[in-house]
Amino acid sequence: MRLLMPGSWKRQLVLVWAAQFLSIMGFSFALPFAPYFLQEELGVVRHGELQMWVALFSSSTAVTMAIAAPLWGMLADRFGKRMMLIRANLAGAAVMSLMGVVQTPLMLIVLRTAQGALTGTMTAAQAFLAGEMPHERRGLAVGGLSAAVFSGSMAGAFLGGFVAHWMGYRAAFAVSGALLLAAGLLVLCCTHETVVPSARHPVKDGSPGSARVHWRALPSTLYGVLAMIGAIAFVRQFDMAFLPLLVQEIHGSLEAVSLWSGGLNACGSVAGLLAGLATGWLSDRAHPMRLVVVSALLAAVFSGWQMGVHSFAVLFPIRFGTVFFAGTLEPALNAWLAKRVPEARQGVAFGLASTTRSIGWAVAPLLAGLVAAADLRAVFGVSALGFLGLAAIFAAGLRVRRKRDTKAA
Repeated sequence: MRLLMPGSWKRQLVLVWAAQFLSIMGFSFALPFAPYFLQEELGVVRHGELQMWVALFSSSTAVTMAIAAPLWGMLADRFGKRMMLIRANLAGAAVMSLMGVVQTPLMLIVLRTAQGALTGTMTAAQAFLAGEMPHERRGLAVGGLSAAVFSGSMAGAFLGGFVAHWMGYRAAFAVSGALLLAAGLLVLCCTHETVVPSARHPVKDGSPGSARVHWRALPSTLYGVLAMIGAIAFVRQFDMAFLPLLVQEIHGSLEAVSLWSGGLNACGSVAGLLAGLATGWLSDRAHPMRLVVVSALLAAVFSGWQMGVHSFAVLFPIRFGTVFFAGTLEPALNAWLAKRVPEARQGVAFGLASTTRSIGWAVAPLLAGLVAAADLRAVFGVSALGFLGLAAIFAAGLRVRRKRDTKAA
């Protein structure tokens, strides 16, 4: 049941975008500097030990998020999606603040695990907006959230680097918690939910207003879309951890390499921002499957091109193209979820999407590490092959859909 309030969706859209910008900015303010935090503040200096803790820090949150996201999604469908968005931001504020006062690496990993289990602001924001937006504007809403993620990440990493340099890593974690608290309070004080959750609106099962839609009522292609979201996350994450090593190889030394690496990440964030906006606009006007086929092919070209780069003048535009075209893939599928999944099951649908995405994030660095051990640049070639594989799968799915539509006609 929706409480109709004409024109209110635009205000909701802007407020949730702003909250998600603050949220991702908060996470990006300190988390990129965790390896340095482990060394300078927690005393982890031996090479093998440092690699182990960094690996645990990177993978632990994805594992717990994969488990917890569907549970939070079911609660969102029953008790309200806005409540879940508030919970994710306030829990993130508490966890990130506590990270800044830990004294041992184990305490840091425990909190990182809790972060994956208790947060998930992006999934909560997607589910909330998907239910609040008019059907013809859901692509714009989901694409705008992707833009908020990339712009927040860019601002957080850039400003967080200065705070960490001048005030220390613990201060960066404190600011991170404050930003997430501000995001939670913005949602709490300035937004409202127009879709009445099932716990407050009991109706007969199967009726038009029922919030208890059976799983058989969901689109038959839902699980294929969820699997592809996981595959996209895997391919996009495959070269991410090893990009700084490519920057170091091109630069030739460790001195001031962080400046080049930070600039390259900022370049990628701008590309992701533009990709999110473009995808949101195009998803309301073109079929998402056609969009992702073309994007995956172009991402493969740019990703493979990185193998032969030997100067920053070439690497920066190539990385921009890689992130831009790769950044259009998942928002297009998220727009499909927002449009095709019934409102009463969107919390679960986006929760499952978070699970498959997290699985891809957890597995990709492990396999990429095996490739990098043999040849660093081969990682980018394998990533290109992954994008080609995605394009082939998407094209096959589009062909099957056309045949089915032809038979139905």
